[in-house]
Amino acid sequence: MTEKKRFGVLPPRKPHVTVLELNGVIGSTGRPGRSLTLAKLEKPIDQAFKPKRLDAVALAINSPGGSPVQSRLIHDRIRALAEEKEVPVYAYVEDVAASGGYMLALAADEILADSSSIVGSIGVISGGFGFPEALTKLGVERRVYTAGTDKMRLDPFRPEKPDDIDWLKGLLGDMHEIFVDLVKARRGRRLSGDDAALFNGDVWLAGAATRLGLIDGTASLRDDLRRRFGERVKIAKIPTEDRGLASKLFGRSASPASDGLAALEERALWSRFGL
Repeated sequence: MTEKKRFGVLPPRKPHVTVLELNGVIGSTGRPGRSLTLAKLEKPIDQAFKPKRLDAVALAINSPGGSPVQSRLIHDRIRALAEEKEVPVYAYVEDVAASGGYMLALAADEILADSSSIVGSIGVISGGFGFPEALTKLGVERRVYTAGTDKMRLDPFRPEKPDDIDWLKGLLGDMHEIFVDLVKARRGRRLSGDDAALFNGDVWLAGAATRLGLIDGTASLRDDLRRRFGERVKIAKIPTEDRGLASKLFGRSASPASDGLAALEERALWSRFGL
């Protein structure tokens, strides 16, 4: 019997860190089962903060963005639990944390990335297509009846109206301002450079993002956690995907065509960053 066991001395506790993997497009833009929403992540987020003796929560982020609403909801849920439990949160960017993906990273007290990670895209975008001439060539007549003069703004089957374009730009501007305010609130004095440079929607590699104050430096998740908490740190991944039978049966769209369109839209989001 060892001396420690004989006198009831327990070995020192291993530091405990939970890891949430936030990987994919945010919101309904992505394919069913592969997108990030608060409804999907609420339980894993709660589980990440559940251990009683918890030293930190780590966010492993790899996202090109998506829904600003879902991005903010996920961010706010993580921040609420971090403050309630008084647990530090560290974010580790993998390939990309852009737009809504960067908003997820803002939930952390510190943000780190690989030297080749892509960070930023602090802006708002709206895209679509217009088909008015195609309908004319096909001899198709568009018939829509509304109650409300602005119910048909930006109808893709009608020519664009200057007033509708101004309305959309105003809406995007307001959303952009909300995003900028969140960045300033979370990063504070760490930001360097003027607003025109920081918030023009551009992206940077980790080195430039560090100089601008958007992130705090470069490091991998495992190496940084061992540096902070020692070699004995226990790193526990929290499952964020439901792999059960119900998910496989009901987590898919009933339409192969809609799945295909969602996959194309998802691919387009990633391809903006060369991925």
